Amino acid sequence: MKILVTGSSGLIGSEVCSYFDSIGWEVYGLDNNQRAAFFGPQGDTRWNQRRLETTLRSFTHHEVDIRDRARCLQVVQALRPAAIVHAAAQPSHDRAAAIPFDDFDTNAVGTLNMLEATRCYAPDAVFVLMSTNKVYGDAPNNIALREWETRWDYDDPAYSAGIPESFPIDQSTHSLFGVSKVAADVMTQEYGRYFGMKTCCLRGGCLTGPSHSGVELHGFLSYLVRCNLAEHTYNIFGYKGKQVRDNIHSRDVARFIHAFCETPRCGEVYNIGGGKPNTISILEAFAKVEALTGKKMRYEYLETHRIGDHICYYSDLRKMHAHYPHWDVTIGLDQTFEEIIQGWHQCLQA
Repeated sequence: MKILVTGSSGLIGSEVCSYFDSIGWEVYGLDNNQRAAFFGPQGDTRWNQRRLETTLRSFTHHEVDIRDRARCLQVVQALRPAAIVHAAAQPSHDRAAAIPFDDFDTNAVGTLNMLEATRCYAPDAVFVLMSTNKVYGDAPNNIALREWETRWDYDDPAYSAGIPESFPIDQSTHSLFGVSKVAADVMTQEYGRYFGMKTCCLRGGCLTGPSHSGVELHGFLSYLVRCNLAEHTYNIFGYKGKQVRDNIHSRDVARFIHAFCETPRCGEVYNIGGGKPNTISILEAFAKVEALTGKKMRYEYLETHRIGDHICYYSDLRKMHAHYPHWDVTIGLDQTFEEIIQGWHQCLQA
């Protein structure tokens, strides 16, 4: 079985490559280190590409920009994979405002390029888009909230389990990144519903793990740990540092993608995250990383919050559990922190 993974040197892409290699698939990666162009040297992912090339049993790298429609068509035509995981993206809602054309061409048009290549040359393939919770814009901020000492939480029983897939995506501020991902998300659904293709949108919360090249504009936990270990200043953007996210380890994301590949659906949508048990605020993350590393967190508080940012967001996983009852989150926050710390220790000492 062949799988093609775009953004194969990124966090989710590399984890998917490693996971599917471990279960015997032929793995093909598509990446051009565009993250370094978006975020500078700190966003460089060539180290991850080299890791995949040297450690995986069956991995072939393709140096391709997903904005290059002809090359996308050529690769899919040549491989005709059984599954395509589209993880390549411009991932920062802050960065998008400075590079709107690059953002939309990468996220929206790049997704269309891959969908059409799949329809033309691998119409029976499973197609999984790594979408984002930013498709909901800042509408979750309209839910009644309760303020606790170190975090915000929902104060509406309807959302006690988190945000469901039925939550509205319009009439809110998304950031330009959120809009480009909405276009990709809805297009992926439409290729499933209109053409009967086996497509799926995974609307991620905070996806994390030790293979993340976290930067200030993207990669919450990874960047926070990096700042702590390197004794750099971490900037808190508004909401008293009590903003909450659910975090899911990239390995559990790869496991769900495998479950979907085994029993695919057409035009499906899932909110994927750690759920309420794996939520944490910035202040709580400071306390946890300080306890694990013995280093005090250096930070500066900025009153202005990020445009379109969520005060509180965590994923309602009930639909995923109903459709795939054998899947669940297996790696909790404590282990995730430990793995990220170990990964950055190795990187900073290299």
